[in-house]
Amino acid sequence: MPLLGVDTVSTNGYDVAVDTVSILMGREEEIVIKGTPELISQRREEIISACEKIYQTKSFKEITLKEIGNETSFSRPTIYNYFQTKEEIFLALFESEYQRWNDDLERILEENDQLTRTQVAEKIAHSLERREQLLKLLSMNNYDMEANSRPELLVAFKEAYGTSMTNIRRILSRFCPEIGKEESENCIYVFFPFMFGIYPYTSVTKKQKTAMEDAQVDFVSHSIYEITYNCLVRLLAK
Repeated sequence: MPLLGVDTVSTNGYDVAVDTVSILMGREEEIVIKGTPELISQRREEIISACEKIYQTKSFKEITLKEIGNETSFSRPTIYNYFQTKEEIFLALFESEYQRWNDDLERILEENDQLTRTQVAEKIAHSLERREQLLKLLSMNNYDMEANSRPELLVAFKEAYGTSMTNIRRILSRFCPEIGKEESENCIYVFFPFMFGIYPYTSVTKKQKTAMEDAQVDFVSHSIYEITYNCLVRLLAK
C-alpha cells in the first residue's frame, strides 16, 4: 500500500519519506522517516497489527498509544512518524478490514457463474460472518475516528469503503439483474446502514444480558450469519 501524503527522496544511501501533506497544510514540523519504503510499510503494518491484537481484549477507549507501542519492536515515539493519533491507527485497521471483506466479495464474483437470490444472501452473509472485527469497528463512534484523522488517511479509508459498495453493486447486477438498478441501490442503502447494528445484536455481554433480564426485555440471540441472511433475503425478495 502506498504511503499517502509521503514523498520519497534518496539521501545518504537511504530513502527518506517526507510528510508533504503536513507541510502543505501549514504545519510547522516536517516529519522525516528514514528507511527504505519496504521498512516504512513494514513498520506501519506492525503498528496496525499491534492495535488489532490489543483490540481483541480491550475496547477502543481503553487502548492507549503506549500500549500499542509496547507491542511493537520499536519505541513508542516512533509511532508518531506514522500515525499522529490513536484514531488514525484504528482508521487504518478499519481500512484493512474493508479490504479483507472486498477480497471475500470479489471471490464471490470470481467463483460463481450463477446464483439465486437466496444463494446471494447466503454468500454475502457468510462473507460478513468472517469479518466480525469489521462489524465491531462499525459499531463504534466513527465520527470521532474520522474527525481525528488526517484527510489523506480518511480518503484511503473511504476508497476501501467505496469499493465494498461497488462490489455489492456488482454482485446484485450480475446475479439479480431482474431487480433493476433503482431497487439495487435501495438495497445497498438499506443494507450498509444496517451493518452498523449487526455487532451489538450478535455480541451481547454478560452485563448486558443481566440488564435486559432485569428490565424484562425479551432478547433472542442471533449469529452474524443469521441476522445478515434474514435481512438480505427480505431485501432481495422485494
